[in-house]
Amino acid sequence: MTPRFAPRAVAVLAATAVIAVAVDQWVKHLSTENLEPGEPVRILGGLVYLSLFRNGGAAFSLGSDYTWVFPLITLIVVGWIGWMASRLRSLPWAIALGLVLGGALGNLGDRLFRAPSFLHGHVVDMISVFGPNGQYFAIFNIADSCLSVGVVLAVLLELTGRQRDGSRVSVKKKSTEEKTA
Repeated sequence: MTPRFAPRAVAVLAATAVIAVAVDQWVKHLSTENLEPGEPVRILGGLVYLSLFRNGGAAFSLGSDYTWVFPLITLIVVGWIGWMASRLRSLPWAIALGLVLGGALGNLGDRLFRAPSFLHGHVVDMISVFGPNGQYFAIFNIADSCLSVGVVLAVLLELTGRQRDGSRVSVKKKSTEEKTA
């Protein structure tokens, strides 16, 4: 009898999440120690600027008046990923879910423990592309990048018929089954 999950896939998920959180928190530490708000540092010929920003909202600073909601949403996502891990046998899915988990936990740490207060903390963002201080695109951080890449990877895996249990479903077969259901 095969186990419901593959320990290797769960280990990859956990390792991916731990690495994502560690890199995110390290970059945030370096940013808060070395950058000043409103004084961007130009790198890569101006393609990227390092601009320290404390974000009380979600992506694009949406919902900044509801900072206490984001930790609750994150806990739901973490619980869902934990449940998914109990059924996980696919390494690509392990990487996708590990990136989402790492990104969620990286920003959760900020929301819980950074100023202004517990559950109301502001997320440290520092990466601004195409212009300083989010001039052309929202300022983001490593955790946001991990979340985005993880979600895009999950969508691609789903669209190509890769299942979390490691099996593959033909996209044609899947659409035929949906039409007959």
